[in-house]
Amino acid sequence: MPTPTPIAAFDIDPDGSAQAIDLSARASKRCWRWTHFDLADPHLADWLTTQVDPLIAKALLAAETRPRVDAFDEGLIVTLRGVNLNPDADPEDMVSLRLWVTPTQIITVRKRRLMALDALRQQAEKGTAPASPAAFLSALVDGLCHRIEVVSLQFEEMVDALEESSLNADQSTSKECLALRQSIIKLRRFVGPQREAVERLATDVTGILQATHSNHLREAANRTARTVEALDASRDRLMAIQEHVDAHSAMTLGRNSYVLSVMAAIFLPLGFLTGLFGVNVAGMPGTEWIWAFAALTALSTAIGIALYAVFRWRGWL
Repeated sequence: MPTPTPIAAFDIDPDGSAQAIDLSARASKRCWRWTHFDLADPHLADWLTTQVDPLIAKALLAAETRPRVDAFDEGLIVTLRGVNLNPDADPEDMVSLRLWVTPTQIITVRKRRLMALDALRQQAEKGTAPASPAAFLSALVDGLCHRIEVVSLQFEEMVDALEESSLNADQSTSKECLALRQSIIKLRRFVGPQREAVERLATDVTGILQATHSNHLREAANRTARTVEALDASRDRLMAIQEHVDAHSAMTLGRNSYVLSVMAAIFLPLGFLTGLFGVNVAGMPGTEWIWAFAALTALSTAIGIALYAVFRWRGWL
């Protein structure tokens, strides 16, 4: 059977020293093993069916995922998500990570590069790694949580800038507000379930996690909960900004429409008068009088001024 090519494969001693290995190497009883794969590897599915239960393999190979933690036999099926910090990518387009965790091994599968996991891989390549699967989980969740917090803080700063620029209430502010709100909603969609997954992970019933790591995961769950609250607050602030911009635009449109209505009301009798005197039929007065046009112009001006004065007196202007 063809063997998949792992992105990383390490045997890690209890003292935290890591050594890159080949998949065919026999696992040492004193080490725990981390193997990391790309979901697109064509040989991964067949290999997994020989290594783990079919239900676990199905979870690791799932195309669409949401954050979850489920106990299965002696291990944990874990699915987490991290912000997408790859070049030319949107952070809110979160990257999924699938894990199978036991006391002696961790198998991770991803579609796209995840910076929090990549940091652990680079650390292992230098010869050091978390000393146990529990420590690995704790470090991974902490890295994911930290990067989500950074992106959430960036969104908050962008909302602050929009609040300041919303005084102008121009069309660009409305477009930026809508785009940022969509980004926050996309991020919130996965961070909310991730909070629940981390809380469930902290209450591990399999005994893989020690008390220290459980406490670290509870703190990570609290940080994730604060991030969810911050995202909700940013979303609500954006709604308020959008309502302000819409109200300002409606007020401007109403004021302009009112001015146009008043101008139309002033020029309506003037238009009637000039139309009446513009007919080309016999019997029109003043056709033989040299001052007729001047008199008509003066009369129109007087009527316009009188109408303007009446509108001002009635408080319509």
